[in-house]
Amino acid sequence: MSGSIQSEPDELATELCSPLPTERVLFTYAMNAIAFGLTGLALIPLLSILWEILVRGISGLKSDMFVKAVIDNGFGNAILGTIIMVLIGGILSIPTGIMTGIFLAEFSQTNPITGLVRFISSILTGVPSIVVGVFAYGVIVLVTKGFSAIAGGFALAVIMLPVIILTTEESLKLIPISQRLASAALGGTRFQTIFRIVVTAAIHGITTGVLLAVARAAGETAPLIFTALFSLDWSEGFLSPTASLPVLIFNLYNDPDPEKSQLVWTTSIVLLGLILCVSILSRLVIRQRRIN
Repeated sequence: MSGSIQSEPDELATELCSPLPTERVLFTYAMNAIAFGLTGLALIPLLSILWEILVRGISGLKSDMFVKAVIDNGFGNAILGTIIMVLIGGILSIPTGIMTGIFLAEFSQTNPITGLVRFISSILTGVPSIVVGVFAYGVIVLVTKGFSAIAGGFALAVIMLPVIILTTEESLKLIPISQRLASAALGGTRFQTIFRIVVTAAIHGITTGVLLAVARAAGETAPLIFTALFSLDWSEGFLSPTASLPVLIFNLYNDPDPEKSQLVWTTSIVLLGLILCVSILSRLVIRQRRIN
């Protein structure tokens, strides 16, 4: 009896260590080849676009273009306008989005309105950006009687908000309930537990969501056409038309002037570099989170 019981683990170990059948090995290699092949096909359009932009734009890239306005064949005012409007959007959306995400993650059991807030946030992620631009036009531009950086920042905030809300909620839900119970057992109030324990533990995920929202907002064109419009020279203030990198590319793409055409391709490199830096930063945050 004991001998038969002892032989069962040995047989199981022998079966586990034995090589796979030839059919399964061939099937695995075939599936890997198909996966790599389809991945290569998906990368071809992306790499071709990047190659075209680099080939056409790198020759016109000069250091003084970063401090000149569009009217002087530069894009310094567009870079500044993009940064300003993304900052305005971040100031409006980041605190609101994080607090809303905390509300959805920590108070969903006791408040019936959380389902409606989550539903609206999910819908906002799929709203076309041009619709957001029309909404910001009606709310800000018509009220202030002019296009401005504030209107553009408001439109970008609407785009950033649902991304921040949903990523914050998911990051907080990943924190084990045991940490909340431990804080409560040590005498921590609900406020202290949420903001000192849960939010601190989820800060890397929240930061990643914020960076992804910033990267998306930095490349938006349609909302800024309806709100910030464009300016060939340096902006006169937050309440005046403001240039941005995406709108610069949109406005000057069909310009017959060779210098303006070259400026479009060079600006595309700068815009891609800006978004790439934000994306790399978000990946570094994710990697640091995994290490921790």
